[in-house]
Order: sequence, then C-alpha cells, then structure tokens
Amino acid sequence: MKSILKSVALATASILVLPNLVSYRVRSAFMGPDRALEGSTQLLSLIPGLLGEYLRRAFLCRVLESCDASVTIGFGTLLSKAGSSLGANVVIGPRCHLGWVFIERDVLIGPGCHLPSGAQTHGTAGVDRSIRDQPGTLRQIRIGAGTWVGSAAIVMADVGSDSIIAAGSVVHESIPAGVLAGGVPARVLKRRSADSTVKPKEALAHVPAR
Repeated sequence: MKSILKSVALATASILVLPNLVSYRVRSAFMGPDRALEGSTQLLSLIPGLLGEYLRRAFLCRVLESCDASVTIGFGTLLSKAGSSLGANVVIGPRCHLGWVFIERDVLIGPGCHLPSGAQTHGTAGVDRSIRDQPGTLRQIRIGAGTWVGSAAIVMADVGSDSIIAAGSVVHESIPAGVLAGGVPARVLKRRSADSTVKPKEALAHVPAR
C-alpha cells in the first residue's frame, strides 16, 4: 500500500512540475541547460516539506543525465550542472550546492555541503587580470556508493565507496574507499574496517594518485 501511495504521489508531482519543465526546455534552448537548471532548482528549492521533495525529484528525473526515482533533495539545495547523475536512495540534505557530480547509490550528503565541479573552476595563474576572467577547468566529482558526507563539508575531489567525510572537512585530494577522513585539508584518519588510527604516511599510501 505504501509503495502504491508513493507511486501516486510521484505521478501527481510529475504533473504539477510540467510548467517548470516547459520553462526549463525553453530557457535551455537560449541560455544552455546548466544556466536553465540553476534557475529552475532555485525556484523548486524554496518549496518546503514532502511536496518540495516530490516536486524536485520529479523535475530532476527528467532533466539530469541520470536521476533515480528514489532520490531525496532537501530544502534550499541547488544544482548547476545538467550532466550530473544521482543514484538510487541518494539523500541530499538542505542548503547544499552541487556542481558536476556523479553520486552513486545509498550516498548521504549532510546539510550545507558544497560539491563544486572540481578544485579549479576558476583560473588563478595570471595576476595581470581578474580571476573571473581566467578560464577554469571543470571535472566531474564522483562520490562512491554508501558514502556519508558530513554537514558543511566541501568536496572538490573523488571519494571512494563506503567512506565517511567528517563534518566541516575540505576534500581537495581523492579519498579512498572504506575510510574515515576529515580536516582542512581532509586526510585519512582511520580505516572503517580497523580499530587503529592510520598514521599519516600510511594514510597517504592509500590515497590514489591524481
């Protein structure tokens, strides 16, 4: 019965979100899908409660590269890249910002997290012109299945499956699977499968080369 009610709710949300989809398609033709997505998610992010969750899900399932029907997107969360993928049972908390991401199944993203499109979204090499005028390099950030990203973390590099990123951490280099990582910048603190704390040199050995 519960699954039937959910199916009905999702179907209803799909109908309610049709004006937003039409608006997105029209704006996308003129300003590109990414800019159009920003505007649409800004509007949909303001709708609270279950209604907002269902409307955001119904919309994103039709405009992203891939978005499972079981995804939950919290209040105030914005997305800026139409090429993103969100896997089954992904939960993204309120007030997050997601750039170009590939989030695998069963990932939990805490409130207030930022996942931009890599660490070089702006060029900084030249000092003779403003940073905003220097082209950056965008890359897709992958979060492995079963990972938990704590509140207010900033993730600019890949994170392996079944890992935990401590709240408030800044991930600048790739984090391997099955570990607890934290700090600014984030480093491996402990293997989830072991009781002993990982020593710094040993931790670095488990960080994949970029």
